[in-house]
Amino acid sequence: MASNEEILKKVQEKFGDCVLEVKDALGEATISIKRDCNVEVLKFLRDDPDLAFEFLMDACGIDYLEMGGFERFAVVYHLYSLKHNHRVRVKAFIPENDPRIDTVSHLWAAANWAEREVFDMYGIEFNNHPDMRRILCPDDFVGHPLRKDFPLQGIGYRESFEKIERSTAQ
Repeated sequence: MASNEEILKKVQEKFGDCVLEVKDALGEATISIKRDCNVEVLKFLRDDPDLAFEFLMDACGIDYLEMGGFERFAVVYHLYSLKHNHRVRVKAFIPENDPRIDTVSHLWAAANWAEREVFDMYGIEFNNHPDMRRILCPDDFVGHPLRKDFPLQGIGYRESFEKIERSTAQ
């Protein structure tokens, strides 16, 4: 079984130009990459027999507004190797002015709905996704509610909700 240090070293050696940062964060190997490399890096992590990260546990979005860092947005992939019993976190950073990244739904079917949720909540589009549409919010919803600049009040979405009358009879 590879240690976190060995995992990070192997990825950094193979994808040096793609890698922004590697670190052991709270006991989990964490690799920060450029968005254009996400498919190549994730496919390597899945297919390399010494790593064998065959299970995509989760894919989620992050808005780093006002926090600095590499870019405003990131898509974070949490992978697990059943064979070697280890985990890795991959953060692909995405610029605010072009919030898009390639889909990995062809690598893991489980990425399909997770990517749709990231699109719905953060507005990050996944290139070549088989069904890129909202999954949680109504189709006519304007905006992306998990962005840190999304207004907390005064939007007026509740006016279109159907009012339900409850009976007071006992």
